[in-house]
Formats: sequence, C-alpha cells, structure tokens
Amino acid sequence: MPAPQPSQPTDPSPLSAPPERGDARRSAPPSAPSPVVPPVLAEVVRSGFVEGRHRGALVVLGADGAVELALGDVTAPVFPRSANKPMQAAGVLRAGLDLSGERLALAAASHSGESFHRDLVRKMLDEYGLDPALLQCPADLPLDPEERDTYLASGASPDRITMNCSGKHTAMLAVCAQRGWPLETYLDPEHPLQRIIHEVVEDAAGEPVAAVGTDGCGAPLMAIGLVGLARAFRSFVGAGPGTAERRVADAMRAHPEYVAGTRRPDTWLMREVPGALSKMGAEAVQAVALPDGRALAFKVEDGATRALGPVLGRALTLVGVEGPVVDRIGRAPLLGGGREVGEIRAAF
Repeated sequence: MPAPQPSQPTDPSPLSAPPERGDARRSAPPSAPSPVVPPVLAEVVRSGFVEGRHRGALVVLGADGAVELALGDVTAPVFPRSANKPMQAAGVLRAGLDLSGERLALAAASHSGESFHRDLVRKMLDEYGLDPALLQCPADLPLDPEERDTYLASGASPDRITMNCSGKHTAMLAVCAQRGWPLETYLDPEHPLQRIIHEVVEDAAGEPVAAVGTDGCGAPLMAIGLVGLARAFRSFVGAGPGTAERRVADAMRAHPEYVAGTRRPDTWLMREVPGALSKMGAEAVQAVALPDGRALAFKVEDGATRALGPVLGRALTLVGVEGPVVDRIGRAPLLGGGREVGEIRAAF
C-alpha cells in the first residue's frame, strides 16, 4: 500500500527531543531524532480555514505482520504510555497472579473512574488483604468528565482508587504480596515484577526497550517503536489460548467497559468490532489489533488527544473496519457560538 502524502506542506519545525534515557544497564540509548519533519496526521478546520495541524507517525501492519503503510518514522522509540498496559498486565500473570474476567481487564485499564470501576478496585484490594494506602498512584478525580461532575457533586475528593491506573497498581501489589516481594518498592524498575514486565514488553514488541522512564501514575514506562507497539498488540491477539498474552487480550475484549468506560472509544471499538483489541495512551498514542493479524499504532507528536479520534477513525478504514463505530470515533466537530463551524479531520 503506497504511503499517502500529507495534504499540507511541511514546515521546518524540529522534532521533539527523544525521551530521557533509563537505566543504561537495562536499556539501549534512544536513537537520535530524525531530521525528517513528521507528516501531518490531522488538520483543524474552522469555517473552511485550516487553522492548525497535528503531526506524527502511524504504521499499519498487514495480516502477515508486514508493514503495509508507514507515515513518518515508525521505528523511532516513543513512550506508549497506557498502551503499554496490556503488556504490564501480562507481566503480572507471568509473575504468578491468577486474574481473569473483569479483574484482569481492570489490571490493563485506564478506567474512567466510574462507580463500578472504583467498587472493583476496592473489592480486589480486600480480596488480597491490601490497604489502599499501599497504592503509589497519585490521588485523582475520575477521568470521565460526566463522572467527574457527579463525583464532585457528591462531595468526594481526589483519591488513589479513583485514579485511572488504580486497577493496574492493585494487580501489581497483589502479585508482590503473593510472591513475598517488597511492596514499598513495587514501582522501582529493578523490582522483580518490573523486570518481568520489561521482558514481556521486549518479547511482545520483538525489539529491545530503548529507554525507561516514569509514567504519569509513577510506574516504569518502556519506550519502543510504533512498529513494535503494533507488533505487540498483534502478538496478544494471535497468542495461543491460555498464554498470559491471550488471557489479557480475551479479558479486555470481553469486558471493554472495565478497560476504559461507558463513554470511551476503546470500549466502543472492542464492543462493536468482533475480536478487536484497542488501547489508547496519554499524549495521543493508540494501538489496535484485529483477529486476522492486521494491526496499527500511531503517535500524535504534540500529544493532542483531540486529534486521536479522527486519526484513529481514518486508520481503521485503512485496515478494513467499517460501520457506525468508525464514524462515531472519527467525528470531532469544532464549535463557534454554540454551533458546529468546523472539524478536526484526518489528513492522510
């Protein structure tokens, strides 16, 4: 499949700096930034005038795993942010924790902080005899705006259980308690659990971790290329039954509302496209794999999540996904005076 050309001319703005290096003993240094200006992935169109552009990189893998489309530098390492969570959940399983169903989906989640998310986190903490104070994710409000308003109206305040990564942190603590590993240092990159997760990321991506950083929730974050990220999601969907990777994929697809929430694109996609595995990450990262082996991953360079839906909607059409869910995900209207006057649209 030939690579489409950006619809707007490029400008000489440089690439952003690569992520900081992690532990040199465990991570190769990140590659030098490419001199090529990333292509435009999305345009901001107001009243027929293009007032802004979002650049980035995107890769599409065919059913055989080969690269069919590459826009921008798709091998340069990026921090996948929460798109790493399926691999972190698989690491928890490899370490010995027996999770399934909604609990495993929540371990791979960036949940919206809805009441059913918070209730299950509390239940899991109780089941493993864990004090909520052990959670090292920061206190936060619900990720979902509607839920946030309801939460605040009830008089509640930011809480670690409400933070979107609390399911992942609970699962990490649970396996550490089960294995007798230190609980107070479970987020240290050299902790036994984090070493296992590091290995899972490299196994799934088929490439070495380029850098180790710290995610917004405080957990170690492994940098890989977009090709590696798409390959990882593809490997989870194609893994054999009973493997840690397949168990995570199956739980996420069976319970997508626990992975995201009731008003989130990942949920819509996994609900409406049979066999799809989908996970977004902060700073406008997205990865999707389909059961026939096709996969995609992209990163909007400036981290603008407003561009995520239109880029994802267009990318889904490139891998053959059709139907109302694509339009629902891809639609991003702009308002002026309370009425629609434009849109954010894909530019490839």
